[in-house]
Amino acid sequence: MSDVRYWQVPGRVNVIGEHLDYNGGPVLPIAIDRTMFIKIRARDDATIRLWSTFAGERHHTEFGVDAAPGEVEPWARYVAGSIWAYRDNGGRCHGADIVIESQIPGGAGLSSSAAVTCGVVAAVADLDDPGALDRLSIARLGRRAETDYVGVPVGFMDQLAVTCAQDGKALLINTGSINTGSIDSESGSSGMEHVNAEWERDGLELMVVATGVPHALTDGSYAQRRQECESAARELGLDYLSHAGPDAVLRLSDSTLIARTRHVITETARVRGAVKALSAAEWPELGAKLTASHVSLRDDFQVSSAELDVTVDAALEAGALGARMTGGGFGGSAIALVPRDTRDTVAERVTAAFQDAGWAAPDIFTVRPAAGLHRSNA
Repeated sequence: MSDVRYWQVPGRVNVIGEHLDYNGGPVLPIAIDRTMFIKIRARDDATIRLWSTFAGERHHTEFGVDAAPGEVEPWARYVAGSIWAYRDNGGRCHGADIVIESQIPGGAGLSSSAAVTCGVVAAVADLDDPGALDRLSIARLGRRAETDYVGVPVGFMDQLAVTCAQDGKALLINTGSINTGSIDSESGSSGMEHVNAEWERDGLELMVVATGVPHALTDGSYAQRRQECESAARELGLDYLSHAGPDAVLRLSDSTLIARTRHVITETARVRGAVKALSAAEWPELGAKLTASHVSLRDDFQVSSAELDVTVDAALEAGALGARMTGGGFGGSAIALVPRDTRDTVAERVTAAFQDAGWAAPDIFTVRPAAGLHRSNA
């Protein structure tokens, strides 16, 4: 291959602030040191040739640069959608050979889809006009690929995390400002703030437990939660449900909308508390916020699963300071904040709990806050 260009895009873990991105609330993700590698070179025709490796499975397909939704294989639609979003935004994209290799477990709630869409947008833009797109623009087009082409009504957190994160820091995102466009694309003023995430310095690690149950956001459950939140906001006369006051639950009559609203209100407060705990290195307090978040997601938002609940309970019993599901839910992964000297004990307890339940062993690994997408030499 001549003139091959290389990109690296991380996955992400949302430390706290689940299901707040489309509700205009604050979220606190980190990019992680599990990476997707994208290799691309231009072609002289209008064909996209795509090779990918996810979780040891290899795929290959070809499609035109103007492929419409439904015209490509399901696994390739995120790539086709990224090219579509870039072209629809006025970018030029001729043919390309694209190779994608991923260290990010698919379906684990670690934003492999955002890594694909943002990485491909950045790669095809680099072939067309290097430097023309800033990180916020890449994130916006990556999101559009998912919402308008793939058909998943995601918020904006995942794309911002994989593009704008910094090494060693969490990214506090005010999604209300992001969604209304009142954010400077480079400085992130009024919309994003980098917060030191230095738990490793104090002997702690952030453990990820990928349960092996894929979290599928295309089955309608995610969209249903979003519709419920939008219904509650309309009934309360709000643009975003995160703007609801503590009395909002008293002004609603539907029990489901009350529960969804209660989660959004309390999760918003937990994010703010978590930022303070991070800044002050108050790790037991941060752990307590994580666990309270899981309880709310399990009971009020009803997006947890048996595997996620077992993971959280086992981790806490083995000495984790806090644990919760992360990502959209309905499967996927959980995280646990663990003292380094109890890491193996926590992992063994979680694995044993899965074995007792008759489930396949989960994939357990630790992650650290990493930098967002970037060009690389190889």
